Parts: sequence; C-alpha cells; structure tokens
Amino acid sequence: MHTPHILHDFDQAISALRGEVIAMAGKARHNLERAVHALLTRNAELANAVIADDDEVDEHERHIDQLGMEILVRFHPMASDLRMVVSSMKISMNLERISDHATNIAKRARKMSTSPELPDTTLIEPLYTMADHLLRDAVSAYTDHNAALGASLHARDKELDRLHKESTTTFSSRLEQNTGRSEDYLHLILVTRSLERVGDLAVNIGEDSVFLEAARDLRHESKRELQ
Repeated sequence: MHTPHILHDFDQAISALRGEVIAMAGKARHNLERAVHALLTRNAELANAVIADDDEVDEHERHIDQLGMEILVRFHPMASDLRMVVSSMKISMNLERISDHATNIAKRARKMSTSPELPDTTLIEPLYTMADHLLRDAVSAYTDHNAALGASLHARDKELDRLHKESTTTFSSRLEQNTGRSEDYLHLILVTRSLERVGDLAVNIGEDSVFLEAARDLRHESKRELQ
C-alpha cells in the first residue's frame, strides 16, 4: 500500500543526488577556468575569489555524502540504483580534488601577479584546454549516461601527459638558465602538474560513469582493452 509513496521518495532522492553532483561539477570546472584565467591575466582579485569559493565545492561534497548515505540506509538500493549512489559519491570526491587543484593554481597565480609579467606563462594554455575538455566530457559521460564517452578518456589523457612532460622540460630548462625568475618557473611547473592531475581525475570520473552505466570496472581491465 505504501509502495508508490516509497518509490516516489526514492526517485526524488536519486534526482537530488544527481542534481547535486552536476551542480558540484559545474562549480569545480568554473573554479578551474577562473584560476587559469587569473594566472594568465595576473588578476589577484580573481585568484582570491577562486580560493574563497572552494568552500562551496566542499559543501557540495558533504551534502552528496549525506544524501548518498541516507539513500543507502533508507532504501537499500540494488543493481543500477546502487551503482548510481556509489558512483555519484566517488565522482564527488574526484570533483573536490579538482577544485583543490584549481585553488592551488589560484594561489600560485596570486603570487606570480606580484612579479613582472612572464611571457612563458602562456605555455600552459594548451594543457588547460586539454584538461578542461577531458573534464567536460567526463561530466557529460555521467549526465548523459554515455559509457562510450567515459571509456574514451583514458586514451585521450595520454596527450595531456605528453604536453605536461614537454612543458615541464621547458620550464625546468629555464630554471637551469638562471634567468632570475626561478620562483615563477617553479610555480609554472607545479601549475602544469595540477593540470595533469585534473586530467587523471577526469579519467577517474569517466571510469565511474562506465561502471554506472555498464557495470564495468575499467581500472581492472588490461591496457589493451582500454585502448
């Protein structure tokens, strides 16, 4: 007799969980975009805003954990519903880490804004573009129930890894040349590392989306199967 009511409550809870993950993803991606823009434009005020807004992402993660646990305890979901809850909670952890990297980039942007302009800073733009595309498609894989898109991210991340190695080599070479900008080049090396990690975290989100839709755990499949 109470089944329709229970199902309605369950559907609402799942919808709220998905909505919270999507909102968190939008905020994390926006923070990353603004952090890189702050670095490229030497905008300390914008960098400060990114740092302050990281608390909102943390609050999203706490809320998602709370919603997920409530669903598990109250409804005891199974099969695809259980995967939805577990995957959403795991994705939120990756999004929180992405926002942390955005905050780290913003902090380095704030420090570099006090120094003279460094033309080599623009070398990070291709890395950001690639990392942002991976993150965008990882979120789309989750929101659009697109397992194929999620599975494609692993191979695409290799290009970001290549760009990361190239830029790190370039910035390290500048350090060795003793140009008087050693601290700034060290900041750029760490920024590129953060962008590379964003790509890795986007791949994680893609893998969670594959698990959600196809019940496949890509982390335990061979590299040949991933390609």
